[in-house]
Amino acid sequence: MGRGGRDFGEYDDDAAGALRRFVREAGGCAVVDGGLATELEEHGADLQDELWSARCLVSAPHLIRKVHLDYLDAGANIITSASYQATIQGFQARGLSREQSEALLRRSVHIAQEARAIFADGWSKGPHATRGRSSPRRRPVLVAASVGSYGAYLADGSEYTGDYGRSVTKETLKSFHRRRLQVLADAGPDLIAFETIPNKMEAEAYAELLEENDIRIPAWFSFTSKDGRSAASGDPITECAAVADSCARVAAVGVNCTAPRLVHGLILAIRKVTSKPVAVYPNSGETYVAETKEWVVSEGGASETDFVSCVGKWRQAGAALVGGCCRTNPATVRAISRALHAEAAADDDDYADDVDGFPVMAVL
Repeated sequence: MGRGGRDFGEYDDDAAGALRRFVREAGGCAVVDGGLATELEEHGADLQDELWSARCLVSAPHLIRKVHLDYLDAGANIITSASYQATIQGFQARGLSREQSEALLRRSVHIAQEARAIFADGWSKGPHATRGRSSPRRRPVLVAASVGSYGAYLADGSEYTGDYGRSVTKETLKSFHRRRLQVLADAGPDLIAFETIPNKMEAEAYAELLEENDIRIPAWFSFTSKDGRSAASGDPITECAAVADSCARVAAVGVNCTAPRLVHGLILAIRKVTSKPVAVYPNSGETYVAETKEWVVSEGGASETDFVSCVGKWRQAGAALVGGCCRTNPATVRAISRALHAEAAADDDDYADDVDGFPVMAVL
């Protein structure tokens, strides 16, 4: 059985309720971190590799830790592990043993946990410590183990189409993800984030694996959409969200790596079929071209200012977790955090005194 943090990771048959309590503690809307790969490249990492950001688990774990710390400093309540593109099959294809591959998956979670501990220690002992305040608000932080779709492993852009070919069945997907999911769960994250899910079938595979493997760590399912109505495959977003709603082990459902202009309508559609918390962390609005492995400007691209202007609207529509995905950065997350805190402060006079500096609360 997977084990999470003692204050959050395990739950009593109500994963959504556990996450709602966390969101309340975070001020009514939790901040998710932003893009990892873009920031790793900014710090000098070479990601021209099918392993993408997972390459740094082997070559530059210190850079991953640095990016986690940057997002914590920007105000993130949830940081996601560098395991989106990390798979046992992918590592073995590069000559690593199964044991080495599983160790790298665990490392992805442990690096995020280390970053949280370092940040917490910095707040309690370093230059940011209380700043003369008598009782500053404590910011809760969770570590989410990222699980990328089968398409992410293929590295052919199919996580943005959901077209895996006729030979790939639900059982194929379950066999692919099963051991990876168990290893990540056993590493002790607080959440498991199934990200950029492109079709209903993969969501069904995940839901069945959570039950079959008795994973008792709250999960979220996050889909990607190109039209604001459906997942990337064309499966209606309401049907995809209903899969998440039907699984008691899923705490939240939402969308990621989707253009910001589509998010509001998707929140409304998802809320028609579930009362679980909704997570949204869109990309910059650019489009990924699989053939060239490049992001190109497209209609609906969003600047940091655009994200800020959307945050209140997304929250009013029902979003409980807000962050960024590909091509977003700590500046984006800082803007999201400030917008959410400003809104919370407007509703709570006592909250305003604590906005500038909240020490982090480690939960593991």
